[in-house]
Amino acid sequence: MSARTSANTPVLIKGALLYGEGEPVDVLVADGEIRQIGTDPVVVDAEIIDAQGQILLPGFVDLHTHLREPGREDTETIETGSAAAALGGYTAVFAMANTNPVADSVVVTDHVWRRGREVGLVDVYPVGAVTVGLAGKQLAEMGTMAAGLGAVRMFSDDGHCVYDPLIMRRALEYANSLGVLIAQHAEEPRLTEGAIAHEGPTAARLGLAGWPRAAEESIVARDALLARDAGARVHICHASTAGTVELVKWAKSQGIAITAEVTPHHLLLDDSRLETYDAVNKVNPPLREASDAAALRQALAEGIIDCVATDHAPHAEQDKCCEFAAARPGMLGLETALSIIVRTMVEPGLLDWRGVARVMSERPAAIVGLDDHGRPLEVGEPANLTLVDPKASWTVRGSELASISNNTPFEAMTFPARVTATLLRGRVTARDGKALGNRAEA
Repeated sequence: MSARTSANTPVLIKGALLYGEGEPVDVLVADGEIRQIGTDPVVVDAEIIDAQGQILLPGFVDLHTHLREPGREDTETIETGSAAAALGGYTAVFAMANTNPVADSVVVTDHVWRRGREVGLVDVYPVGAVTVGLAGKQLAEMGTMAAGLGAVRMFSDDGHCVYDPLIMRRALEYANSLGVLIAQHAEEPRLTEGAIAHEGPTAARLGLAGWPRAAEESIVARDALLARDAGARVHICHASTAGTVELVKWAKSQGIAITAEVTPHHLLLDDSRLETYDAVNKVNPPLREASDAAALRQALAEGIIDCVATDHAPHAEQDKCCEFAAARPGMLGLETALSIIVRTMVEPGLLDWRGVARVMSERPAAIVGLDDHGRPLEVGEPANLTLVDPKASWTVRGSELASISNNTPFEAMTFPARVTATLLRGRVTARDGKALGNRAEA
Protein backbone atom coordinates (compact mmCIF):
# COMPACT_ATOMS: atom_id res chain seq x y z
CA MET A 1 0.00 0.00 0.00
CA SER A 2 1.52 3.32 -1.02
CA ALA A 3 0.53 6.65 0.48
CA ARG A 4 -1.08 9.26 -1.65
CA THR A 5 0.93 12.03 -3.25
CA SER A 6 1.54 14.87 -0.82
CA ALA A 7 -0.52 17.98 -1.36
CA ASN A 8 2.78 19.92 -1.32
CA THR A 9 4.47 17.90 -4.06
CA PRO A 10 4.56 19.72 -7.41
CA VAL A 11 3.32 17.70 -10.38
CA LEU A 12 4.67 18.12 -13.90
CA ILE A 13 2.41 16.82 -16.67
CA LYS A 14 4.63 16.48 -19.73
CA GLY A 15 3.42 16.68 -23.31
CA ALA A 16 -0.33 17.01 -22.79
CA LEU A 17 -2.80 18.28 -25.35
CA LEU A 18 -5.05 20.87 -23.71
CA TYR A 19 -8.62 20.01 -24.72
CA GLY A 20 -7.08 17.72 -27.35
CA GLU A 21 -5.98 20.73 -29.39
CA GLY A 22 -2.79 22.35 -30.63
CA GLU A 23 0.73 21.25 -29.81
CA PRO A 24 1.76 19.27 -26.71
CA VAL A 25 2.68 21.37 -23.69
CA ASP A 26 4.02 20.80 -20.20
CA VAL A 27 1.78 21.78 -17.31
CA LEU A 28 3.27 22.47 -13.90
CA VAL A 29 0.94 22.18 -10.94
CA ALA A 30 1.91 23.41 -7.47
CA ASP A 31 0.13 24.55 -4.32
CA GLY A 32 -3.23 23.51 -5.70
CA GLU A 33 -3.15 25.51 -8.91
CA ILE A 34 -1.79 25.56 -12.43
CA ARG A 35 1.52 27.42 -12.18
CA GLN A 36 3.03 27.18 -15.65
CA ILE A 37 1.99 26.07 -19.13
CA GLY A 38 4.66 25.82 -21.78
CA THR A 39 7.36 23.68 -23.31
CA ASP A 40 10.12 24.07 -20.74
CA PRO A 41 8.79 24.90 -17.25
CA VAL A 42 11.22 25.39 -14.40
CA VAL A 43 10.63 22.74 -11.74
CA VAL A 44 12.52 20.94 -8.99
CA ASP A 45 11.57 17.64 -7.33
CA ALA A 46 8.21 17.28 -9.05
CA GLU A 47 6.23 14.12 -9.64
CA ILE A 48 6.40 13.53 -13.38
CA ILE A 49 3.42 12.32 -15.40
CA ASP A 50 4.35 11.42 -18.97
CA ALA A 51 1.28 12.46 -20.94
CA GLN A 52 2.57 12.14 -24.49
CA GLY A 53 -0.46 12.06 -26.80
CA GLN A 54 -2.94 12.32 -23.94
CA ILE A 55 -5.64 14.94 -23.44
CA LEU A 56 -5.85 17.22 -20.42
CA LEU A 57 -9.33 18.35 -19.36
CA PRO A 58 -10.87 20.07 -16.34
CA GLY A 59 -11.86 17.51 -13.70
CA PHE A 60 -15.34 16.11 -14.20
CA VAL A 61 -18.32 17.05 -11.99
CA ASP A 62 -21.19 14.60 -11.38
CA LEU A 63 -24.45 16.14 -10.20
CA HIS A 64 -26.07 12.78 -9.55
CA THR A 65 -24.28 10.06 -7.56
CA HIS A 66 -25.57 7.51 -5.05
CA LEU A 67 -22.90 6.73 -2.46
CA ARG A 68 -25.27 4.77 -0.15
CA GLU A 69 -23.63 6.00 3.08
CA PRO A 70 -25.15 6.10 5.64
CA GLY A 71 -27.26 2.96 5.70
CA ARG A 72 -26.23 0.67 2.82
CA GLU A 73 -22.50 0.39 3.27
CA ASP A 74 -22.79 -3.19 2.02
CA THR A 75 -23.34 -1.78 -1.49
CA GLU A 76 -21.15 1.34 -1.49
CA THR A 77 -19.42 3.72 0.89
CA ILE A 78 -18.23 7.26 0.48
CA GLU A 79 -14.71 5.84 0.30
CA THR A 80 -15.35 3.25 -2.40
CA GLY A 81 -17.63 5.55 -4.36
CA SER A 82 -15.01 8.30 -4.19
CA ALA A 83 -12.42 5.85 -5.50
CA ALA A 84 -14.69 4.99 -8.43
CA ALA A 85 -15.22 8.69 -9.08
CA ALA A 86 -11.51 9.52 -9.05
CA LEU A 87 -10.78 6.62 -11.41
CA GLY A 88 -13.49 7.94 -13.70
CA GLY A 89 -11.88 11.39 -13.85
CA TYR A 90 -14.20 13.12 -11.38
CA THR A 91 -13.05 15.76 -8.93
CA ALA A 92 -16.50 16.59 -7.51
CA VAL A 93 -19.65 14.52 -7.00
CA PHE A 94 -23.06 15.27 -5.52
CA ALA A 95 -24.30 12.51 -3.21
CA MET A 96 -28.05 11.99 -3.41
CA ALA A 97 -30.26 12.10 -0.34
CA ASN A 98 -31.94 8.67 -0.47
CA THR A 99 -29.74 7.18 2.23
CA ASN A 100 -30.82 5.56 5.52
CA PRO A 101 -31.41 7.75 7.40
CA VAL A 102 -32.49 10.11 4.66
CA ALA A 103 -30.33 13.22 4.23
CA ASP A 104 -33.19 15.49 5.32
CA SER A 105 -31.35 17.06 8.25
CA VAL A 106 -28.09 18.90 8.79
CA VAL A 107 -26.86 15.99 10.92
CA VAL A 108 -26.81 13.68 7.91
CA THR A 109 -25.65 16.18 5.30
CA ASP A 110 -22.78 17.32 7.51
CA HIS A 111 -21.79 13.68 8.07
CA VAL A 112 -21.61 13.10 4.31
CA TRP A 113 -19.51 16.24 3.89
CA ARG A 114 -17.09 15.24 6.67
CA ARG A 115 -16.64 11.70 5.35
CA GLY A 116 -15.93 13.03 1.89
CA ARG A 117 -13.25 15.33 3.27
CA GLU A 118 -11.73 12.53 5.33
CA VAL A 119 -11.46 10.26 2.30
CA GLY A 120 -10.10 13.12 0.20
CA LEU A 121 -10.35 11.58 -3.26
CA VAL A 122 -13.03 13.90 -4.64
CA ASP A 123 -15.08 16.78 -3.26
CA VAL A 124 -18.26 15.10 -2.03
CA TYR A 125 -21.17 17.53 -1.84
CA PRO A 126 -24.26 16.32 0.01
CA VAL A 127 -27.64 16.72 -1.67
CA GLY A 128 -30.39 17.50 0.82
CA ALA A 129 -33.86 16.03 0.61
CA VAL A 130 -36.65 18.37 -0.47
CA THR A 131 -39.19 16.70 1.80
CA VAL A 132 -38.96 14.93 5.14
CA GLY A 133 -38.18 11.26 4.60
CA LEU A 134 -38.61 11.71 0.83
CA ALA A 135 -42.32 11.29 1.55
CA GLY A 136 -43.44 14.33 -0.44
CA LYS A 137 -45.62 15.64 2.39
CA GLN A 138 -43.60 18.20 4.35
CA LEU A 139 -40.66 20.36 3.32
CA ALA A 140 -37.37 19.47 4.97
CA GLU A 141 -35.27 22.07 6.79
CA MET A 142 -33.61 23.35 3.64
CA GLY A 143 -32.32 26.53 5.25
CA THR A 144 -30.57 24.66 8.05
CA MET A 145 -28.89 22.27 5.63
CA ALA A 146 -27.84 25.12 3.36
CA ALA A 147 -26.24 26.88 6.33
CA GLY A 148 -24.53 23.73 7.66
CA LEU A 149 -20.95 22.58 7.39
CA GLY A 150 -21.76 20.87 4.12
CA ALA A 151 -23.36 24.06 2.76
CA VAL A 152 -25.95 22.12 0.76
CA ARG A 153 -26.53 23.83 -2.58
CA MET A 154 -28.80 21.30 -4.27
CA PHE A 155 -31.93 19.53 -2.99
CA SER A 156 -33.65 16.51 -4.48
CA ASP A 157 -35.96 13.67 -3.50
CA ASP A 158 -34.36 11.60 -6.25
CA GLY A 159 -35.82 8.15 -6.41
CA HIS A 160 -39.13 9.84 -5.67
CA CYS A 161 -40.87 12.70 -7.42
CA VAL A 162 -42.00 15.77 -5.51
CA TYR A 163 -45.40 15.03 -6.99
CA ASP A 164 -47.59 17.50 -5.04
CA PRO A 165 -47.57 20.72 -7.08
CA LEU A 166 -48.10 22.89 -4.01
CA ILE A 167 -45.16 21.30 -2.17
CA MET A 168 -43.02 21.72 -5.28
CA ARG A 169 -44.05 25.34 -5.64
CA ARG A 170 -43.13 26.07 -2.02
CA ALA A 171 -39.81 24.27 -2.44
CA LEU A 172 -38.96 26.39 -5.47
CA GLU A 173 -39.89 29.57 -3.62
CA TYR A 174 -37.70 28.67 -0.65
CA ALA A 175 -34.88 27.59 -2.95
CA ASN A 176 -35.04 30.94 -4.70
CA SER A 177 -34.65 32.81 -1.43
CA LEU A 178 -31.80 30.55 -0.31
CA GLY A 179 -29.96 30.63 -3.63
CA VAL A 180 -30.04 26.84 -3.98
CA LEU A 181 -31.25 24.46 -6.68
CA ILE A 182 -34.14 21.99 -6.76
CA ALA A 183 -33.42 18.87 -8.83
CA GLN A 184 -36.53 16.93 -9.76
CA HIS A 185 -36.95 13.22 -10.37
CA ALA A 186 -39.69 13.69 -12.97
CA GLU A 187 -42.16 10.85 -12.51
CA GLU A 188 -45.90 11.19 -12.01
CA PRO A 189 -46.37 8.24 -9.60
CA ARG A 190 -49.99 7.63 -10.50
CA LEU A 191 -48.87 6.79 -14.03
CA THR A 192 -46.07 4.43 -13.00
CA GLU A 193 -47.62 2.32 -10.27
CA GLY A 194 -46.34 -1.20 -10.86
CA ALA A 195 -44.33 -0.09 -13.91
CA ILE A 196 -40.95 -1.73 -14.47
CA ALA A 197 -40.01 -1.00 -18.12
CA HIS A 198 -40.59 1.55 -20.84
CA GLU A 199 -44.14 1.42 -22.15
CA GLY A 200 -43.76 0.30 -25.74
CA PRO A 201 -43.74 -2.70 -28.07
CA THR A 202 -40.83 -4.43 -26.31
CA ALA A 203 -42.43 -4.32 -22.85
CA ALA A 204 -45.77 -5.41 -24.27
CA ARG A 205 -44.23 -8.41 -26.00
CA LEU A 206 -42.22 -9.38 -22.92
CA GLY A 207 -45.14 -8.95 -20.54
CA LEU A 208 -43.49 -6.16 -18.53
CA ALA A 209 -45.67 -3.42 -17.02
CA GLY A 210 -45.10 -0.17 -18.90
CA TRP A 211 -43.67 3.16 -17.67
CA PRO A 212 -45.06 5.78 -20.12
CA ARG A 213 -43.11 8.76 -21.42
CA ALA A 214 -45.96 11.01 -20.25
CA ALA A 215 -45.14 10.21 -16.62
CA GLU A 216 -41.84 12.05 -17.05
CA GLU A 217 -42.92 14.70 -19.51
CA SER A 218 -45.99 15.85 -17.55
CA ILE A 219 -43.84 16.65 -14.51
CA VAL A 220 -41.19 18.40 -16.63
CA ALA A 221 -43.88 20.64 -18.14
CA ARG A 222 -45.51 21.31 -14.77
CA ASP A 223 -42.24 22.15 -13.03
CA ALA A 224 -41.11 24.45 -15.83
CA LEU A 225 -44.27 26.49 -15.27
CA LEU A 226 -43.86 26.41 -11.48
CA ALA A 227 -40.27 27.59 -11.80
CA ARG A 228 -41.39 30.38 -14.12
CA ASP A 229 -43.95 31.65 -11.63
CA ALA A 230 -41.59 31.31 -8.64
CA GLY A 231 -38.73 32.99 -10.49
CA ALA A 232 -36.65 30.00 -9.42
CA ARG A 233 -34.31 27.49 -11.02
CA VAL A 234 -35.25 23.86 -11.57
CA HIS A 235 -33.03 21.02 -12.73
CA ILE A 236 -34.40 17.90 -14.43
CA CYS A 237 -32.68 14.70 -13.38
CA HIS A 238 -31.89 11.90 -15.87
CA ALA A 239 -33.93 13.11 -18.87
CA SER A 240 -34.93 10.03 -20.87
CA THR A 241 -37.41 10.92 -23.63
CA ALA A 242 -37.54 12.89 -26.87
CA GLY A 243 -40.57 14.68 -25.44
CA THR A 244 -38.57 15.90 -22.45
CA VAL A 245 -36.02 17.32 -24.88
CA GLU A 246 -38.76 19.32 -26.64
CA LEU A 247 -40.21 20.56 -23.35
CA VAL A 248 -36.83 21.70 -22.03
CA LYS A 249 -36.12 23.41 -25.35
CA TRP A 250 -39.46 25.23 -25.18
CA ALA A 251 -38.96 26.25 -21.54
CA LYS A 252 -35.53 27.69 -22.28
CA SER A 253 -36.98 29.63 -25.22
CA GLN A 254 -39.42 31.21 -22.76
CA GLY A 255 -36.62 32.36 -20.48
CA ILE A 256 -37.43 29.81 -17.79
CA ALA A 257 -34.40 28.92 -15.65
CA ILE A 258 -34.41 25.20 -16.36
CA THR A 259 -31.47 22.85 -16.81
CA ALA A 260 -31.34 19.14 -17.51
CA GLU A 261 -28.95 16.21 -17.33
CA VAL A 262 -28.72 12.93 -19.22
CA THR A 263 -27.07 9.70 -18.11
CA PRO A 264 -24.51 7.79 -20.18
CA HIS A 265 -26.74 4.71 -20.19
CA HIS A 266 -29.68 6.62 -21.67
CA LEU A 267 -27.38 7.83 -24.44
CA LEU A 268 -26.08 4.37 -25.32
CA LEU A 269 -28.66 1.75 -24.38
CA ASP A 270 -32.30 1.19 -25.31
CA ASP A 271 -35.12 -1.12 -24.30
CA SER A 272 -33.99 -3.87 -26.67
CA ARG A 273 -31.67 -4.81 -23.78
CA LEU A 274 -34.69 -6.18 -21.91
CA GLU A 275 -34.97 -9.26 -24.13
CA THR A 276 -32.94 -11.31 -21.64
CA TYR A 277 -34.97 -10.20 -18.59
CA ASP A 278 -31.61 -9.45 -16.93
CA ALA A 279 -32.36 -7.01 -14.10
CA VAL A 280 -28.96 -5.34 -14.52
CA ASN A 281 -30.77 -3.36 -17.23
CA LYS A 282 -33.54 -2.19 -14.89
CA VAL A 283 -33.20 1.51 -14.17
CA ASN A 284 -35.43 4.47 -13.27
CA PRO A 285 -36.36 6.12 -15.56
CA PRO A 286 -36.27 3.01 -17.75
CA LEU A 287 -34.24 2.50 -20.88
CA ARG A 288 -36.34 3.98 -23.67
CA GLU A 289 -36.48 3.35 -27.41
CA ALA A 290 -33.59 3.95 -29.81
CA SER A 291 -35.32 7.09 -31.11
CA ASP A 292 -35.27 8.59 -27.61
CA ALA A 293 -31.56 7.86 -27.22
CA ALA A 294 -30.86 9.53 -30.58
CA ALA A 295 -32.85 12.62 -29.54
CA LEU A 296 -30.95 12.82 -26.26
CA ARG A 297 -27.59 12.61 -28.01
CA GLN A 298 -28.53 15.42 -30.38
CA ALA A 299 -29.91 17.54 -27.53
CA LEU A 300 -26.68 17.13 -25.53
CA ALA A 301 -24.65 18.18 -28.56
CA GLU A 302 -26.82 21.26 -29.07
CA GLY A 303 -26.85 22.29 -25.42
CA ILE A 304 -30.58 21.71 -24.91
CA ILE A 305 -29.58 19.05 -22.41
CA ASP A 306 -26.93 20.78 -20.34
CA CYS A 307 -24.74 18.06 -18.94
CA VAL A 308 -23.97 14.42 -18.30
CA ALA A 309 -24.70 12.93 -14.86
CA THR A 310 -24.02 9.29 -14.07
CA ASP A 311 -26.88 8.38 -11.68
CA HIS A 312 -24.30 5.92 -10.31
CA ALA A 313 -26.47 3.48 -8.34
CA PRO A 314 -24.73 0.52 -6.70
CA HIS A 315 -26.88 -2.43 -5.59
CA ALA A 316 -26.17 -5.65 -3.75
CA GLU A 317 -26.23 -8.88 -5.74
CA GLN A 318 -29.42 -10.09 -4.07
CA ASP A 319 -31.18 -6.89 -5.15
CA LYS A 320 -30.32 -7.47 -8.81
CA CYS A 321 -30.05 -11.23 -9.26
CA CYS A 322 -33.76 -11.83 -8.88
CA GLU A 323 -37.03 -11.59 -10.76
CA PHE A 324 -37.05 -8.47 -12.97
CA ALA A 325 -40.12 -7.00 -11.27
CA ALA A 326 -38.58 -7.41 -7.79
CA ALA A 327 -35.14 -6.02 -8.66
CA ARG A 328 -33.97 -2.61 -7.53
CA PRO A 329 -33.50 -0.07 -10.36
CA GLY A 330 -30.07 1.37 -11.03
CA MET A 331 -26.61 0.67 -12.41
CA LEU A 332 -22.98 1.69 -11.88
CA GLY A 333 -21.74 4.65 -13.89
CA LEU A 334 -18.74 6.55 -12.53
CA GLU A 335 -15.89 4.58 -14.11
CA THR A 336 -17.55 4.03 -17.49
CA ALA A 337 -19.05 7.49 -18.09
CA LEU A 338 -16.22 9.07 -20.07
CA SER A 339 -15.78 6.08 -22.36
CA ILE A 340 -19.50 6.01 -23.14
CA ILE A 341 -19.47 9.73 -23.97
CA VAL A 342 -16.55 9.11 -26.31
CA ARG A 343 -18.42 6.21 -27.94
CA THR A 344 -21.77 8.00 -28.30
CA MET A 345 -20.72 11.62 -28.77
CA VAL A 346 -17.06 12.02 -29.80
CA GLU A 347 -16.66 9.16 -32.26
CA PRO A 348 -19.80 10.17 -34.26
CA GLY A 349 -18.60 13.79 -34.32
CA LEU A 350 -21.36 15.20 -32.11
CA LEU A 351 -18.83 16.59 -29.62
CA ASP A 352 -15.13 17.42 -29.71
CA TRP A 353 -12.99 17.31 -26.56
CA ARG A 354 -13.91 20.88 -25.65
CA GLY A 355 -17.49 19.71 -25.86
CA VAL A 356 -16.68 16.86 -23.48
CA ALA A 357 -15.27 19.41 -21.04
CA ARG A 358 -18.45 21.46 -21.40
CA VAL A 359 -20.92 18.68 -20.64
CA MET A 360 -18.89 16.76 -18.04
CA SER A 361 -17.19 19.60 -16.20
CA GLU A 362 -18.00 23.20 -17.03
CA ARG A 363 -21.80 23.11 -17.24
CA PRO A 364 -22.43 20.90 -14.20
CA ALA A 365 -20.09 23.07 -12.13
CA ALA A 366 -21.86 26.22 -13.29
CA ILE A 367 -25.32 24.79 -12.60
CA VAL A 368 -24.54 24.35 -8.91
CA GLY A 369 -22.23 27.36 -8.61
CA LEU A 370 -18.91 25.63 -7.94
CA ASP A 371 -16.18 28.24 -8.22
CA ASP A 372 -13.18 25.90 -8.23
CA HIS A 373 -14.33 23.15 -10.57
CA GLY A 374 -14.96 23.25 -14.29
CA ARG A 375 -12.45 26.06 -14.66
CA PRO A 376 -10.38 26.87 -17.76
CA LEU A 377 -6.99 25.24 -18.25
CA GLU A 378 -5.06 28.43 -17.59
CA VAL A 379 -2.30 29.61 -15.28
CA GLY A 380 -3.65 30.55 -11.86
CA GLU A 381 -6.71 28.31 -12.08
CA PRO A 382 -7.40 25.51 -9.56
CA ALA A 383 -5.64 22.29 -10.52
CA ASN A 384 -8.69 20.02 -10.65
CA LEU A 385 -7.70 18.04 -13.71
CA THR A 386 -8.31 14.87 -15.67
CA LEU A 387 -5.86 13.24 -18.05
CA VAL A 388 -7.31 10.97 -20.74
CA ASP A 389 -5.67 8.53 -23.11
CA PRO A 390 -7.91 8.76 -26.21
CA LYS A 391 -6.23 5.78 -27.87
CA ALA A 392 -6.78 3.39 -24.99
CA SER A 393 -9.22 0.53 -25.25
CA TRP A 394 -10.54 -1.41 -22.28
CA THR A 395 -13.06 -4.07 -21.42
CA VAL A 396 -15.45 -3.55 -18.51
CA ARG A 397 -15.34 -6.15 -15.75
CA GLY A 398 -17.65 -5.42 -12.85
CA SER A 399 -15.46 -7.33 -10.43
CA GLU A 400 -12.53 -5.06 -11.28
CA LEU A 401 -14.35 -1.77 -10.68
CA ALA A 402 -13.72 0.15 -7.47
CA SER A 403 -17.32 0.01 -6.26
CA ILE A 404 -18.36 -2.62 -3.75
CA SER A 405 -21.22 -3.60 -6.06
CA ASN A 406 -20.74 -4.84 -9.61
CA ASN A 407 -24.14 -4.15 -11.22
CA THR A 408 -22.88 -2.81 -14.53
CA PRO A 409 -24.86 -3.38 -17.74
CA PHE A 410 -21.60 -2.92 -19.66
CA GLU A 411 -20.01 -6.19 -18.50
CA ALA A 412 -17.57 -7.52 -21.13
CA MET A 413 -18.16 -4.53 -23.41
CA THR A 414 -15.06 -2.88 -24.88
CA PHE A 415 -14.89 0.91 -24.89
CA PRO A 416 -12.51 3.59 -26.17
CA ALA A 417 -10.53 6.08 -24.07
CA ARG A 418 -9.62 5.86 -20.41
CA VAL A 419 -8.66 8.21 -17.61
CA THR A 420 -5.00 7.79 -16.71
CA ALA A 421 -4.71 10.40 -13.95
CA THR A 422 -6.94 12.66 -11.87
CA LEU A 423 -5.76 15.61 -9.78
CA LEU A 424 -7.74 17.28 -7.00
CA ARG A 425 -6.29 20.69 -6.14
CA GLY A 426 -2.95 19.58 -7.52
CA ARG A 427 -2.82 16.26 -5.68
CA VAL A 428 -2.91 13.04 -7.68
CA THR A 429 -5.98 11.08 -6.56
CA ALA A 430 -5.94 8.43 -9.28
CA ARG A 431 -3.22 7.20 -11.58
CA ASP A 432 -2.84 4.19 -13.84
CA GLY A 433 -5.93 2.46 -12.56
CA LYS A 434 -5.31 3.03 -8.84
CA ALA A 435 -7.09 5.49 -6.56
CA LEU A 436 -4.81 7.20 -4.03
CA GLY A 437 -6.65 8.11 -0.83
CA ASN A 438 -5.71 9.76 2.45
CA ARG A 439 -4.26 6.64 3.99
CA ALA A 440 -3.55 4.18 1.23
CA GLU A 441 -4.56 3.06 -2.21
CA ALA A 442 -8.31 2.53 -2.34
